[in-house]
Amino acid sequence: MPKFVTIGYGDQEGYDRTAVAIRDAAHAHDAKLQKAGTLMGIAGRPVQVRNHDAIRLETMNGPFMQSPLPVAGFAIIEAADLAEAIDMVSRTPCAVAHGVVEVWPLEQPS
Repeated sequence: MPKFVTIGYGDQEGYDRTAVAIRDAAHAHDAKLQKAGTLMGIAGRPVQVRNHDAIRLETMNGPFMQSPLPVAGFAIIEAADLAEAIDMVSRTPCAVAHGVVEVWPLEQPS
């Protein structure tokens, strides 16, 4: 079954202004996805890694990508297709609490 990487963006303000019942339903949905095997986690502090030409390792704290909302978490989901993956993430906390979720098809190298 195809796999998808999801990136959830959201902030505390958006979360707080979402009705508690909606937030609770979203967390229950996440729990259901995790029970079905979705690998999901909250985003920690990122580190950039570079090793140009494999001769000098460089690291820098902080994200490389930028967004108006902070990255809140990641998941690896399995779905029959992109439409099903979108449906699965449409009820997660970031999607319902004034954030956004990106869905990236995880393609295998040939």
